Amino acid sequence: MQGIGVDSVDIPRFKAVLERRPGLAEKLFTVAERDYAGQHVDPAPNLAVRFAAKEATMKAMGVGLGAFGFHDVEVLRAESGQPSLQLTGVAAELSERLGVITWRLSLTHTFAVATAFVVAE
Repeated sequence: MQGIGVDSVDIPRFKAVLERRPGLAEKLFTVAERDYAGQHVDPAPNLAVRFAAKEATMKAMGVGLGAFGFHDVEVLRAESGQPSLQLTGVAAELSERLGVITWRLSLTHTFAVATAFVVAE
């Protein structure tokens, strides 16, 4: 194991930030992530848990905000519902330098909190 990371996001607070800054979602999430979240009545929980996954990925690599762009980490969803990570750009380069071969991701959210747990193997 190369690293672990966990992050939690307060969903109502995150939703309020997205409402105050309409362009923020485009800066934080890929088109596919926004499209998936947009299929739900309230996209905020799905976006919040994806934001938590991006931050947990940074923590698993031992870096902080700014080490790579948020679009460099994308949360994918299999037909079964299982989430996974796809890294590109600087995040993929850093992952390779660290020797990460596999990423494990677990996501959960309630009406109030979104949490992501990431393992870099």
